[in-house]
Amino acid sequence: MNRYNPLAIESKWQKIWEDSEAFKADDKSDKPKKFLAEMFPYPSGAGLHVGHVRNFTIVDVLARYYSQKGYNVLRPFGYDTFGLPAENYAIKTGVSPQSATATNVANFRNQLKKLGYAIDWSREINTSSPEYYKWTQWCFLQLYKKGLAYQKESYQWWCPVDQTVLANEQVENGHCWRCGSEVEKKKLKQWFFKITDYADELLDDIDTLDWPDKIKIMQKNWIGKSTGAEINFETEDKKAIRVFTTRPDTIYGATFLVLAPEHPLIKDLINDNTRKEVEDYCRNAIKKSEIERQENKEKTGVFTGSYAINPATKEKIPIWVADYVLIGYGTGAIMAVPAGDDRDREFAEKFNLPIVEITQVPKKPFGTEKTTYRMRDWLISRQRYWGCPIPIAYDKDGNAHPIPEDQLPVMIPEVADYKPDNSGHSALAKATDWLKVTISGKEMIRETDTLDGYACSSWYLWRYASPHDTANAWDPAKISYWSPLDVYVGGDHAVAHLLYIRFWCKFFADEGKLPFREPIIKLLYNGYINAPDGKKMSKSKGNVIDPLDVINDGYGADTLRTYEMFIGPYDQDAAWNPRSVGGVYRFLNRCWTLCFEAKLQNVKNENIRHKTIKKVTEDIERAAFNTAISTLMEYVNELYKVGANEEDLITLAKLLKPFAPHLASEMLEQLSADDSWPEYNEKYLVTDMAEVVIQVNGKLRAKLQIPVEDLDNQTKIEQLALADPNVQKFTNNNIKKTIYIKKAKLLNIVC
Repeated sequence: MNRYNPLAIESKWQKIWEDSEAFKADDKSDKPKKFLAEMFPYPSGAGLHVGHVRNFTIVDVLARYYSQKGYNVLRPFGYDTFGLPAENYAIKTGVSPQSATATNVANFRNQLKKLGYAIDWSREINTSSPEYYKWTQWCFLQLYKKGLAYQKESYQWWCPVDQTVLANEQVENGHCWRCGSEVEKKKLKQWFFKITDYADELLDDIDTLDWPDKIKIMQKNWIGKSTGAEINFETEDKKAIRVFTTRPDTIYGATFLVLAPEHPLIKDLINDNTRKEVEDYCRNAIKKSEIERQENKEKTGVFTGSYAINPATKEKIPIWVADYVLIGYGTGAIMAVPAGDDRDREFAEKFNLPIVEITQVPKKPFGTEKTTYRMRDWLISRQRYWGCPIPIAYDKDGNAHPIPEDQLPVMIPEVADYKPDNSGHSALAKATDWLKVTISGKEMIRETDTLDGYACSSWYLWRYASPHDTANAWDPAKISYWSPLDVYVGGDHAVAHLLYIRFWCKFFADEGKLPFREPIIKLLYNGYINAPDGKKMSKSKGNVIDPLDVINDGYGADTLRTYEMFIGPYDQDAAWNPRSVGGVYRFLNRCWTLCFEAKLQNVKNENIRHKTIKKVTEDIERAAFNTAISTLMEYVNELYKVGANEEDLITLAKLLKPFAPHLASEMLEQLSADDSWPEYNEKYLVTDMAEVVIQVNGKLRAKLQIPVEDLDNQTKIEQLALADPNVQKFTNNNIKKTIYIKKAKLLNIVC
């Protein structure tokens, strides 16, 4: 028999799986279902890297495991293809986003197939396909009909280079996260989704989710619900400043007011002496993202020159501006109580403002009760060409009208120049013929903004149920069978995407179009694969590892897949280690040798075999993939020691298949066995015990029952002996040495 040749084996089985459509899910099966998916990737020109492989392999291990367990498994795949990279590439090279995206998707698909993933390719989706974004536009219209998609003017981050608005999380140290240019604040008329209408339900349901605690905490903090009161303070010239506080009972300790730099009243509170300083401060403050402003420990601020009257004490208190107060939280103004709030105390100490201890509680209320949220409505306008066109048009008076559903999709037109125009509109504004549309007999002008990419990924999990449906976004019967998603795997998008997909799920449940209110039953959030030096992999650093390089170096896909599951706990970051890759390759070689080169032995290994089945099964169920592989390595070591019978090898192949499916399939074919997941028998899990005599200074002090397999473990036997009360009585913690004689099953403790 030839030696283990992973590339030949993998090519063989990948062709078999593709020709037989081995992973095609059955919409009408009587089997229990499992629906598994990863957060779908953006197909960049660089292709997959080994970080993707970790993410995708977790899904694949579970898909193959549940399939072997007899489930009807849906494991689809898709591509999040809209966005700035393809558009910027088009601006730079002239290659259309449509063409570049098609090339990148084809490259990704080729890489995925070489990794042997159990994907139902008949359900492949692509967000920039008209067959898909027609239904993204339909989703927008459903929200619009209910008043949950609306327009308003507001200050937004603006990137002057990319010529588009940015979300808060896309601004880093006052610069665009993508191009690095300094951002501006612009007052623009934009489209929003009213996610705040669902804030309470989104918050309340978090505790019901089988998600990592850190993700649930991040979601709660993002929503940021606070209950308190709004109180009116009057300035000396009778202007009203409405503040929000979570502690109205501390009003007697309020010694100054603080306004957010964007607060509209500031212009009425400054005077000739303070104008320049305040305006300069505000101009610089609004360049920072809200995240930076909240995390900045160094308090900054400026006095407006005006005072307000504390309605409880009737004392005059100064009005300040500081960037730690956010315009979107509460009223954008707070009463500062330095005796009761750490941030206010830090501010007061820095600027020598009074700190008054709170000695009394107001007898009458000074404001109405109020609940506020840190979460804002979802800004969904983007001034970009390569995005899903917003299905809105404007009449001659500028009024918005929805595009009729029978006119969907609003197709993306071909243009010669992909740059946004000088007025801040996307390149769609240059498609003069496309701009004109007739609705109800009236000629109108199309919206030239496109949707935030998060809109495209807020419903794709439901499209997987019926990706080729031309009459519906998703088939009601198929969605009832497959959804909600059983397991979702990802290592990015901890907050926004997950909130948005939950928001849309609740909305469409209210509309009677989904039979559930939470889209994801279980979330696995994986860590990153970093470069060997521990640094994050990036193309600019030149430290990205291409999975095909690992495969083509002779290791093969099975080694790569198994290594990435073995590298450490799935939810922790790990550094790539080339030597460990070689170690996994040697392990798979040993599996091959046992099956194809070693002679079968007439041995009874029920104990070790059934213990291995139990441990690997439990580890996969709890996503402890690294320890499952460790257990398989121990199993192989044991079989080399004592010999293996046919049942041992069949069990090995079946347990190995989720991780190394090509090699396992080859082994099962050789052994004429199916791949059904093996069951363990409890009677074989009972461990044989041996009696070990414990002496102290040569005298018998205890007899211990020790598992036979632990007789080699002197440390463990010593620990058990020293835990015995009678042994403790005679050692008195004064131990000079221990002598262990395995053959005699004797441990002598010398004191």
